[in-house]
Amino acid sequence: MSTVSGDKAEQSAPAFEGRRWLFPSAVVHEFDPDTERSGRRPRRTVRDWLVDFSCFLLAVLIGLAGADAVTGDPNTPHSLALVDQWLGALACAAIWLRRRWPVGLAVVMLPVGFVSGTAGGASLIAFFTLAVHRPFKYVGLIGGISVAGIPLYFWWRPEPGLPYLAAVALTLLLTVSAIACGLLVRSKRQLMLSLRDRARRAETEAQLRAEQAQRLAREAIAREMHDVLAHRLTLLSVHAGGLEFRPDAPREEIVRAAGVIRESAHEALQDLREIIGVLRAGEPDESGRPQPTLGALDALVAESREAGMKVTLDNRVTDPAAVPASVGRTAYRIAQEGLTNARKHAPGTEVTVSVTGAPGEGLTVSVRNPAPDGEVPPVPGSGQGLIGLTERATLAGGRLAYGPEGYGGFGVRGWLPWGEPG
Repeated sequence: MSTVSGDKAEQSAPAFEGRRWLFPSAVVHEFDPDTERSGRRPRRTVRDWLVDFSCFLLAVLIGLAGADAVTGDPNTPHSLALVDQWLGALACAAIWLRRRWPVGLAVVMLPVGFVSGTAGGASLIAFFTLAVHRPFKYVGLIGGISVAGIPLYFWWRPEPGLPYLAAVALTLLLTVSAIACGLLVRSKRQLMLSLRDRARRAETEAQLRAEQAQRLAREAIAREMHDVLAHRLTLLSVHAGGLEFRPDAPREEIVRAAGVIRESAHEALQDLREIIGVLRAGEPDESGRPQPTLGALDALVAESREAGMKVTLDNRVTDPAAVPASVGRTAYRIAQEGLTNARKHAPGTEVTVSVTGAPGEGLTVSVRNPAPDGEVPPVPGSGQGLIGLTERATLAGGRLAYGPEGYGGFGVRGWLPWGEPG
């Protein structure tokens, strides 16, 4: 699944490249597959430079206002005012480090902001950056300490021309607003990344569902072709074996057997050609030959009789035309596989095919044959036909049973649901 997600990210990379400068470097690190896989710290984008310069300029403007207020305060000694201004200048310069060390910068700003009024703007930017780049536990701890120290700061250094409560309330409002804005930006980025991850998962799941559907379709086609080709190739094997063991057979029988071999080979090649075309296309071919249903059972029995089999058909379905196509197709395949197995493993025996059923009772298909006389030469086969038929019947809501009969023969019996007509 990770491979599929990587492929999707690679496909979206060209569209992202053209707008990279619009995103923060932290978002670029998450969206860009190259930086995300390498783990390297991304370089500042054009947007980052603009935002950092704006933050620096804001901190400098607030710092200049603070420095002017400190210089004009008669209660502040000149040496303290000088220290205040130098600390404010250093704090403004440290703004350029806010992306690399957001926690460290916010921690340093706690004592610096308590000593220097000129560093007030830089402190606000530091707390905003902390809220953007780090979880709330850091923001709650460091921001709580800063908020708790605001009353002490104005008690120690009152603001000239502004009442104590007004100065405390205004500073509290600015600090909380900066932290709230940072939390809002962080939540927006997390929402963007969660939507990105959700879109990737949706694309991956859609592709996996498509691949699974394609695989199931191919498995269904493979089962279908096993039933068809096994029937055709068994006819070839039986008649070719007859020609081999009876070279002195009458000319009419040889001609008939050769005709069956030619026809079976032609049908097998045509079926094989169709299935190869479907598999190359990657999806089922809806324009192919119609699939056999219960109505084709008579033709199947007639074809087996022409091949020299002794087949008795007992069809007692009340309304064959009303049998659903899927149920009729499965019943046809059960009968076809039963005849194929009887032809391979019990040649010369009389096979009985019985089909009974009615709406609401279901459809029952059985194929029985007695044990063959003498030893039967082995016929190549994987033995997967009945296993596939069991799966086919189960998927159709029915069941299939097969095995030796009490009289020494072999039987295949399947039941398929056939509901009342709506």
